Amino acid sequence: MDKILEVKDLNISFHTFAGEVQAIRGVKFDLYKGETLAIVGESGSGKSVTTKAIMRLLPESNSEIKNGEIIFENKDITKLSNKEMQKIRGKDISMIFQDPMTSLNPTMKVGKQIIEPIVKHQKLSKASAKERAIDILKLVGIPNAEERFNQYPHQFSGGMRQRVVIAIALACNPKVLIADEPTTALDVTIQAQILELMKELQKKIDTSIIFITHDLGVVANVADRVAVMYGGKIVEVGTVDELFYNPQHPYTWGLISSMPDLDVEDEELYAIPGTPPNLLHPPKGDAFAPRNEYAMQIDLEEQPPMFKISDTHYAATWLLHPDAPKVEPPEAVKRRKRQFLEEGGKQS
Repeated sequence: MDKILEVKDLNISFHTFAGEVQAIRGVKFDLYKGETLAIVGESGSGKSVTTKAIMRLLPESNSEIKNGEIIFENKDITKLSNKEMQKIRGKDISMIFQDPMTSLNPTMKVGKQIIEPIVKHQKLSKASAKERAIDILKLVGIPNAEERFNQYPHQFSGGMRQRVVIAIALACNPKVLIADEPTTALDVTIQAQILELMKELQKKIDTSIIFITHDLGVVANVADRVAVMYGGKIVEVGTVDELFYNPQHPYTWGLISSMPDLDVEDEELYAIPGTPPNLLHPPKGDAFAPRNEYAMQIDLEEQPPMFKISDTHYAATWLLHPDAPKVEPPEAVKRRKRQFLEEGGKQS
């Protein structure tokens, strides 16, 4: 498969009154044409900061890309001027944000908001842009698109507003679509519809998707590959089957264990003990060590490298070192694996 995006050794800091927050520490991943890569982890793990860096949407006043490259079509996005980036943002790389009400301008009709990027990037006339916008509204499943074109955001339901946000993001047929928890603000039924819509649209326009979420149930439905983030680092990456069949990092075990299981009665919901690390003072060793019941002395002293499990599966945990003791994953993880196997792996 052809790579469309490469993130190499990315380090991002925020300068605050309290000091330097090292939010992203050596993040590295690839995105291939036509695939969906999910980035998962708790709040504060660095998911949104990483993707906002790809869009160059981090605040210039207090953020700094200290090291690393973001390669898109043989260009390093971190080195582009604002004017050069404006030609890419919205045209080649688009983003769907979490809350549609803060993404849409309440004083503008939705049609005009969809037309804007089309006129700017595709140089179409307003008449042609309107025709294209109505086609996109139909594509994302909004009924009576011609009538809805002239309505304001407050005249749409939450699910329909999110469809409008998706329509804006897709207006120029982007090569990369970043979805930052696009279903978090929606109820479960609408969430399922939006996820199904995104899968259908990906096939139709052949775009690559980076899907940010903290919900592993969503990951099983939409992703081809998964990158697990913790403490500003990627700690495990693999195909969705590998992450559910054979998770290797204790943090991934914790995330899987914390998923509610409707098949088990009176199950106490698991929570990962402790709190995420303070990135004002990043730990010397493995950032997850204080919360890891399987931690060894070396976890407190030295950061683990990425150990190779397969050609597509890597994890940064000292438990994979040849000299490490053999540790079995928790029973909740084994149970999830059995359920996943019974369901036939990744849902199509």
